[in-house]
Amino acid sequence: MNPLFCAEDEYASGEAGRQIKRMTARGPAAYKLGAILRFAKGTLTFMATPTGTHKASPEKIFSSLNGYQQTAALRTAIELDLFTAIGDGAQDAKSIAEKVQASERGTRILCDYLVIQGFLLKDSRKYQLPEDSAVFLSKHSPAYLGSIVGFLSLPWHSNNFLKLTEVVRRGGSVDGTGDNSKPNDEAWVAFARSMGPMMAPAARFMAGLMDAAAGKPMKVLDVAAGHGMFGVTIARENANAQITAVDWPAVLEVAKENAEKTGVGGRYTVRAGSVFEIDLGAGYDYVLLTNILHHFDVPTCEILLRRVHAALKPGGKAVTLEFVPNEDRVSPPAAASFSLVMLTNTAAGDAYTFAEYCSMFASAGFGKTTMAAVPGTTETVLVSERGV
Repeated sequence: MNPLFCAEDEYASGEAGRQIKRMTARGPAAYKLGAILRFAKGTLTFMATPTGTHKASPEKIFSSLNGYQQTAALRTAIELDLFTAIGDGAQDAKSIAEKVQASERGTRILCDYLVIQGFLLKDSRKYQLPEDSAVFLSKHSPAYLGSIVGFLSLPWHSNNFLKLTEVVRRGGSVDGTGDNSKPNDEAWVAFARSMGPMMAPAARFMAGLMDAAAGKPMKVLDVAAGHGMFGVTIARENANAQITAVDWPAVLEVAKENAEKTGVGGRYTVRAGSVFEIDLGAGYDYVLLTNILHHFDVPTCEILLRRVHAALKPGGKAVTLEFVPNEDRVSPPAAASFSLVMLTNTAAGDAYTFAEYCSMFASAGFGKTTMAAVPGTTETVLVSERGV
């Protein structure tokens, strides 16, 4: 709670005036007369406005309506490999333009815009990379994320959001691509080919929770495997891990490529088709559910979770990666905002809260579910146990 705006004290005994004095003594400059007092269920809530005045401004409205310009500028910079060029020492508009094979005028204006947006720094007429851009947008960095533009900038996303008014009225996507029980190779092959680097921190974190490095024999089912990096990471850390990946046939081709590239292809098998229909196998120590449940409504999620429960051996665990907002559904911002993505791109999906996930897993027969935030990301890992 921010003491500049609200303070709460238990209202047990004594005059309200004495409690108000005690609260304002914490920082009297933060409050002004005209505070609102509210008494309810034994609690005195003192709410005050800051001494400074706020002047209405349309700036946020303009910025939001022009947000497509920021997307286009960053996508163009990535496509031109502008950040790598600057990291290589090209610092003025002319030398950057020569490096990225673009016009000097266009390069200067784009670079200045990127400075305004915080993606570049500028000193006199020279440009430099701030830390975030150097780490994530230069191809020389092992944490390079530029490939994600291949999925996040798909026309499929923007076209769906152009229909948002109709989507809100309907309560879900307005075309056939919102049915994620059927293949959508345009979207999910692009996802598989571009989003692997972004998932690396979560993949390592999940492997750690599973104690993969201990080297014990481990049978893992990777549901909606996509790029395959979750299962591949486990197999790389544990030479005794056997991975089975489930996804659509075209998507699994990408996962198999990644498994071969990393030297674990011999322990990486696939089962192509719908996770709701194909034989998943049985006796798994772990089942990975990475960013799949948010595509469906609660009854459909529970159908899938019952299939997962049946595929696990007694004592096995489902390990789920998801965007999990708080119960207020407006925080933290990135996880909570994901609900709008699901409203637009799916027929009935959502960003579910931890309590909702606990209820789903319990309905499917699981016991305790715990959660852990993935460091440095906006996602959360849930671990749900099947009873012995």
